[in-house]
Parts: sequence; C-alpha cells; structure tokens
Amino acid sequence: MDSIIVKGGNRLTGEIPVAGAKNTCLKLMCAALLTDEPLTLTNVPLLSDVATLALLLESLGCEIARLQGGRAVVLNAADIVDQKAHYDIVRKLRASFNVLGPLVGRCGEAVVSLPGGCAIGARKVDLHLAALEEMGATISLSDGYVHASAPNGLRGTEIEFPTVSVGATENAMCAATLAKGTTVLRNAAREPDTKALADCLTGMGARISGAGTSTITIDGVERLHGTTHRVIPDRIELGTYMIATGVAGGEVELIDGRRELVGALSDAMERAGIEISETEKGLKVRRDGGRILPVDVRTEPFPGFPTDLQAQMMALMCIADGTSMLEETIFENRFMHAPELIRMGANIDVHGGQAKVTGVERLKGAPVMATDLRASVSLILAGLAAEGETVVSRVYHLDRGYEHVEDKLGSLGATIERVSAT
Repeated sequence: MDSIIVKGGNRLTGEIPVAGAKNTCLKLMCAALLTDEPLTLTNVPLLSDVATLALLLESLGCEIARLQGGRAVVLNAADIVDQKAHYDIVRKLRASFNVLGPLVGRCGEAVVSLPGGCAIGARKVDLHLAALEEMGATISLSDGYVHASAPNGLRGTEIEFPTVSVGATENAMCAATLAKGTTVLRNAAREPDTKALADCLTGMGARISGAGTSTITIDGVERLHGTTHRVIPDRIELGTYMIATGVAGGEVELIDGRRELVGALSDAMERAGIEISETEKGLKVRRDGGRILPVDVRTEPFPGFPTDLQAQMMALMCIADGTSMLEETIFENRFMHAPELIRMGANIDVHGGQAKVTGVERLKGAPVMATDLRASVSLILAGLAAEGETVVSRVYHLDRGYEHVEDKLGSLGATIERVSAT
C-alpha cells in the first residue's frame, strides 16, 4: 500500500493546471445512459473513480473509448444489455448510484445496489427514491438493492426536496428529461457540478431551465441525442491547492481556476490574510511571511463553504495565530482527520459537529493515516508546514480525487514523494 512522504518548510512557487472536475465528470458519464448516441467528454480527469464508474457503465452495455491519453472519453450506450448495477462495483463509489435516474428514465427499470464510498456518514438515498416515486416509479428494497420500475414511463410532477441534496437533484433531473410532461424541482442543489450536468443535458436536447438556482424546471422530451461536452475545472482540487499555498506560503497561479467556483473559500482565505487575485490564466494565491489570522467556517451547500474543503481548511487553521471554529453541517463523522492532525502537534477540540482549532506556531512531522479522500490530502497539506518528515499512509483514497498530487506539489517546490510498500 502506497504512502506519501512530505518534508516541510518549503514555500510553493509556480503554476499548475486545475484538472477537470471529478464530481461533474462522474455525473456526466451516467448521463450517457439517457441516449443511444455517443456522448463525448473532454477535459476528463485521470482518476480511479472515473475508471471505476467506467467499469460499471461497461457492465451495463455502454461502450467506452478513451482518447488523448484518457483526457477524452466517448461513451456509447446504444445497447443497454443489463439494468442491474452490481454491489461489487457500486460499493466502491457512491456517485455510481446516479445511474438509477438515467436507467429508469430511458429503460423504465433499474436495479441498483445501495452505494458505498468514503466512510464519512450515512448519506442516505431516501431523497433520490422519493423523487422517483413522485414521478410514478415503483420502488422496493431487497437484499441491499433498490428495485425501481416505471414500465409506462415517468411523468412530470413538482418535487420539493426537504433538504438540499446534490445527488438527488441530479438523479431526478436526469430521469425527468425523458418523462412525460414538466417536472419542477424545488430546493434543488445549486452546485456548479449540477449546473454543468444541466448544460450537458441541454446540449443533448433536454429542455431545462433554472439550473444553478434553487428551482429547476425540466420539460420532458421523447429522446436525447449525443453531444460533445467539456468538463468544468474541479473546484475542490482548485481549493485544495489554494489552501496548500496558504499553508506553505509562497505564490502559485492555478491555471483555469475561477473565483466563482470557490467564492466562499476565497472570502475565508482573504479574511485570514492570504491574497487571492484573478489573472488572465486563472487564479493566483499569495502568502508572504508571518502568521495567518484565524477564521470561523461553517460548511453549507453551494454557494456556502464546501464540506469537501473542510479538512483542508482545518489544516490551514492549525497554524493560525488564534482560535477558529469549524462547523460541519453536511456529513457526520467528517472530523476523522482531527486525531491525525493532533499527532502532528495541532490543538483541536472536537465536540459533535464542531471543531475548535487553536493555532500553533509550527506542526511537527509524524506518521499519520488517511481515513478518507479529503482527510488524506489535509494531512499532506499539514506536512508542508511541519518540521521534519510526515508519512501519510493509506493514500489509496487520494487517487480517487487527485491527479498525481505529489507531482503537482513537487513542481511547486515541495519536498514530497510517493513510496510503494514492498
């Protein structure tokens, strides 16, 4: 099992490209099931999650061709040979549950395993299922699988989500594109990933308005066609390297970065005394010498502070000059990185969904263990600011969401390497 070794103390300088958005790409790949014509995606990130979802789609009958070294993929679901998404694949990747809406919408039937992914809370799928039921699907659960059936097709309706759910919004939106009549989604997710999915579906012939707002309207059509769509930049990777620069100090330009993707993070970092500026090529982050200021953060659905950047922000606040409060409102069990940061000398006190972080002048390198995708990268970021050597084990999580993080940070001047277990 691989480990990442980081030797702290180096400032970061230079520029790095921001990869295509993992979460967007996965949902776009699922949308290929809605049409019998090819869907071509460009700016595809080279991640294990993308490869895992490709295996699932191929098991359903989707043909996938990889071009440009995997940076472009052509998905052709002309012949769906199986409507069952099996546990052995779905358990590895929660986003694979989003084949449910496209399969029911196009085929009138789907059998999908309950999902897996990082161990950061229950993350129930009840909102996904309730939305499809309101559209006329019959839902049952058996042996860990969701059985959904709509032999006469889905019908448009009004759905008001009791809480904001990105996955449920996207599953319902995909299913509604081929439903009879008009579907209105209220209290819908406003994430850039959801807006990007709607843009792709519109390019495939769907009739969608309001994406990016809390009310999305979908007028069903008889069929969708193929298109070519570019995956947007990954706001979580963007935010991670922005925070990395704040942790280590220096000046880094993030190519293809957009402030509108990370507005809440940018505001928080500026309150901490870190400079953020827009450039012709993307975003530039700069932090000169001196301690940063403490900042309170509360995770919220977009456009609020992303839960997927909470662990990284905690690493930054560990070296702030004062005390900050981090509140996690999206997922339970998402402070599992805190004990590992404490091993590095951080002063963190966790009570339920809140973490009180009192900054220290310097962290100290230590052997630590990654517990999930975002926690793993937070430990690497902490290692950038630590005295001595930090060894992060169980980094298989890391490859699910970051392309060659050691190469990107190394190109900026970090002393970092990946070591494979013998």
